[in-house]
Amino acid sequence: MKTMHAMVLEAPGRPLQYREVPRPEPGPSELLLKVQACGVCRTDLHIVDGELPGPKRSLIPGHEIVGTVVQVGGEVKGFARGDRVGVPWLGWTCGTCRYCRRDRENLCENALFTGYTRDGGYAEYTVADARFCFHLPEAYDPVSAAPLLCAGLIGHRSYRMAGEHVQRLGLYGFGAAAHIIAQVARHQGRDVYAFTRPGDEAGQAFARRLGAVWAGGSDTRPPHPLDAAILFAPVGSLVVRALEAVDKGGTVVCAGIHMSDIPSFPYRLLWEERVVRSVANLTRADGEAFLAVAPEVPVRTAVQPFPLHEANDALNRLRDGDIEGAAVLVME
Repeated sequence: MKTMHAMVLEAPGRPLQYREVPRPEPGPSELLLKVQACGVCRTDLHIVDGELPGPKRSLIPGHEIVGTVVQVGGEVKGFARGDRVGVPWLGWTCGTCRYCRRDRENLCENALFTGYTRDGGYAEYTVADARFCFHLPEAYDPVSAAPLLCAGLIGHRSYRMAGEHVQRLGLYGFGAAAHIIAQVARHQGRDVYAFTRPGDEAGQAFARRLGAVWAGGSDTRPPHPLDAAILFAPVGSLVVRALEAVDKGGTVVCAGIHMSDIPSFPYRLLWEERVVRSVANLTRADGEAFLAVAPEVPVRTAVQPFPLHEANDALNRLRDGDIEGAAVLVME
């Protein structure tokens, strides 16, 4: 039996274990990939910490995967051995439920998710449904491409949900997703207002280097009312802060898969046609659209690489807010 090394979550709330495990075999519609890099996402942290229910048993996390194809299932079309591909969070959909039939596969009732309900990329090899894999722009090396596959994809979907006519855009939580979307917004001529943890001067300086016209703590008001705000930080109280900051008709987009409870707030903050909405998962069309935009900007990802066996350190540093840009696991 062929084996590989992987970081395995045996139970939520426990550190990942560096293990030698059987190498997976691809099914008829799947690709076997040799993983080159895998981004470390806040969703991984929510899974490891037990904040998302029902992960696969003995789970290999990771859903920002860049790999090369080493074996192709018999039913696969459009991919060949040696191709470099990316694997995102949405790993499989049924194609038959009421959401899939209405082109809303991100809400599929039977969906499987990479690194959550199917094994992901914290490993030397992984299998992925070929229908949910992307060819990657040649401009990106594996490490710099990895954050595009969730921070970029979900960030871009959230950005589009903020509205077409936004000039002043607030980004709450200036991490992996925000540092990518800030570049897209600036490329399109929009003003970015960055909100970090109070006192995080390094994070605020990072935002300004990426073109933010203003950066400050999430406990402060921006100097001008915002047209829209996107919340990447999983802190429910920031919904209220964002509503206080957006102008009439403004939209507050909650981009995370998990967030602490939103406290009560007076109706006057929502009045005047302000909107609060969430973003769930992504569609393949989202992925194709963003991966076409990224090299045009061009988006430059700030990454901090870690070897596979140091995945727990990467997660801990992400939890502590000690990552500038994105953490990425690199296979040796």
